[in-house]
Formats: sequence, C-alpha cells, structure tokens
Amino acid sequence: VVFGVSPQQSKRVLKAMTKERLLAAKSSGPKICIDLSMTDRMTKKELSRLAAQIRRLYGSNKKAKKPFWICLTGFTTDSPLYEECLRMNDGFSNYLMDTTEEDYLDLFPLESLVYLTPDSEHALEDIDLDKVYIIGGLVDESIQKKLTYQKAQENSIQTARLPIQEYMVKNANAKNYHSEILAINQVFDILSTYVETQNWPEALKTGVSLGKGYVIPNTLE
Repeated sequence: VVFGVSPQQSKRVLKAMTKERLLAAKSSGPKICIDLSMTDRMTKKELSRLAAQIRRLYGSNKKAKKPFWICLTGFTTDSPLYEECLRMNDGFSNYLMDTTEEDYLDLFPLESLVYLTPDSEHALEDIDLDKVYIIGGLVDESIQKKLTYQKAQENSIQTARLPIQEYMVKNANAKNYHSEILAINQVFDILSTYVETQNWPEALKTGVSLGKGYVIPNTLE
C-alpha cells in the first residue's frame, strides 16, 4: 500500500498502472496471437477449457512486468466460444486486447509471423519484438499438433517450438508419458517468463508441469 493512500486509492492506482502497461505493449511490447479459427471442431467441454485458458493467460499478462499485446483472431462474436468467454470471464468485453473475426494472415505481414507448434524443426531461441507469435487455440491433444503444423505449412508461415528438448530431459515415469503439448496459458507463461528473465530453463519451469514428463536437469553450480 502506498504510504498515506487509502487501499481504495492504491487499488485504483494499481489498476491504472496495469492498464497503462498493457496499452503500452500494443505499440512497443512483444505480440502474441491466439488463432481461434479451429474452434468449430471442438466440443462444449473443450470450449469451456479454452475459455478458462484464455482467462488465465490474460490474468498472467496483467501481472507481467513486460506484458505482451494479445490478439484473438478468427474470433466471431456469434460463436459458442465467445459465449463461453463471456460466461466464464468476468469483464471479458473490457479485456485490453484485440479481438477480431479476421485471420492473422490478413492482419500482419507474412514474414512477421511465427507459428508455435511442437512439430516444428526449429527451436525458439529468442523473442523478437518485430514478430507476432501465434498459438493455436485448441485443447484436443490428438488433433492439436497436426492441425497447427499443417496450417502453418499450407500458408508458408515460419514455425518454431519451445526449446523443451534443448533444456529439459525426459523424466522416467510409470506411464512412460512424455508430451510437449501444453495449454495455451502454459505456453504463454513460458514466453512471458522468458521475456522477463531471458532464461529458458527458468521460463520452461513455469509452464511445463511435472505431469508432462520433462524436467530441467539439475545443473551443478
């Protein structure tokens, strides 16, 4: 609490500062785009999970010291997903982000796009302020990998995957389960932490839960 300021006032000040940071990100911050053009293949339950992930992602971005500018593309206001977002996310219509029915291909230059997909051959090395990073808005693991990679390939979009293989090792587990497919908010948390720390192991720890079967090897000091 700011000294000599009532909690109400300091809450307002914090809110105003958050708003300022988020709006500044539009012109000078890193950019992320959630591709919602594939939601017609999803069940109501999956749409609810996606709406919850969008809420978490936005919540993380509000707290970030260096927020991203978020753009939800292929997002129609008459879609079941839009209804879910309104139902589950308090104040969704006031979120400081861009929402559009248009496709990212019509909004940004092709050379600025990088589609993040676990199938890419290229590991993401850094986050470039001139690029727009696309995350596929899907929660069905079985189709997620193939669809996003295909979409990028068909449109000649550059792809990248999170550098999980470079910085993490497979952790032996009973089910022998190892997955690099993460929820969109987990991918976002990794990118956001990386922007702040410039440290991939640190960033990957925030988004890759133990259940995914990967761990950061213990580095000796």
